[in-house]
Amino acid sequence: MQADFYNAFQRHWDDAEYLYANSRLPNADQLYAYSAECGLKYMMFQFGMPVQNQGVPQGKADKVHADKIWSRYETYRMGIALSGYELPQPNPFDDWEISNRYAHKSNFNQTMVDKHKQGTEFVKKLIHRAILEGRLVI
Repeated sequence: MQADFYNAFQRHWDDAEYLYANSRLPNADQLYAYSAECGLKYMMFQFGMPVQNQGVPQGKADKVHADKIWSRYETYRMGIALSGYELPQPNPFDDWEISNRYAHKSNFNQTMVDKHKQGTEFVKKLIHRAILEGRLVI
């Protein structure tokens, strides 16, 4: 299947919000992270990230998840000298790992999930602003 980072970003966000509203924090947390990852990869793609024939990132350094994509995005942003689109520091996903999907639900708490949700909300606002300003094409 062809990669569509923008659609995946939106889909994961919508599902995360549904799960969050229904107190399904562990899966909401995973989907917030996936949404942030896809949103940042969408922006990176628009900034010149090389992709393979199905739209998957070509370089190993770009095949990372929410915990590592924060710094990869900054590399691309700085490479094109785009100011005003910086990500906040520290990375809100620095305590998130893809293997969290295997964790027991008791390991997830409101504070942790809210931190990841806020990180994804920042990415969402950044994307919408870039679209409105004509920097990104849907």
